[in-house]
Amino acid sequence: MTEPTDIRGEHLHTALSLAASGVPVLPLRAGKVPFGNCRRCADNACGGRPNMKTPGPCTCPAPCHGWAAAATDPHAINSSTWARAWREAAAVAYHPGGAGLTVVDLDNAEAIAWARASLPATRIVPTTRGEHWLYQGVMQSANAVRPGVDIKSSMQYARWLGPGAGTMTAIPDVVRALTVKEPATVRPAAITVPARAGGGECPHRTPAYLDRGIAMAEQRITEARSAVHATVYRTFLAVLSTHGRCGCLTEAHTARLFTAAQAKGESARHCTDAWTNALTTLGL
Repeated sequence: MTEPTDIRGEHLHTALSLAASGVPVLPLRAGKVPFGNCRRCADNACGGRPNMKTPGPCTCPAPCHGWAAAATDPHAINSSTWARAWREAAAVAYHPGGAGLTVVDLDNAEAIAWARASLPATRIVPTTRGEHWLYQGVMQSANAVRPGVDIKSSMQYARWLGPGAGTMTAIPDVVRALTVKEPATVRPAAITVPARAGGGECPHRTPAYLDRGIAMAEQRITEARSAVHATVYRTFLAVLSTHGRCGCLTEAHTARLFTAAQAKGESARHCTDAWTNALTTLGL
């Protein structure tokens, strides 16, 4: 019956040891996920940190903002406000960017084989399914830069699995290049909108009515501060519910909406999926 306490004490000891070395740490729940937002920060009340997109440390006393909650202050880590988190913690995580590091997360044997053939040797930490290759330096984080390969550095967290083995080296250009993408050209999926019953005549008063609607939809997406996925879908749904049956929507209109969504971080695939799901919901 003492095992949970022993495990909790081990996690806390590991966290304090890492923090003393200048590595920002945070507790993880089961499933390798951070603790949810506290009441003080629910519904984006603190101004953006629940989305973990605002650089800098979290100012909330509880560890509820993912990577932004990572701390090196032993008084905060060992305080009563973190006590519940450590009681429920399943693992310790750290913010690589805050420690001046970049983790190349290799999720399978194929990804490891690619790294061994393409990347300079560095410190390696075994993981459950693959390896973490640690490099000195900070860069942009990104998921799925290659099959089975994620980059964890700035504004990201990684599970602590031990110090690893090998001599750590600087981030090579080949790793930095993994997050550099060509400027996206928005090509919305070809969309066939059924004609209206009774001839398909557009009921809108003037073309400006449609243009205003598209502009309002763009603004709604652009101003979203949380739940961007849901906002994009609901906006697409609203546009299609009003204009989707008369055939007046063009690729230029959908391109404007897709561009606004991608500017908020949505991928082209997510945009296409949201548009398709909206069409399906409306029976179009």
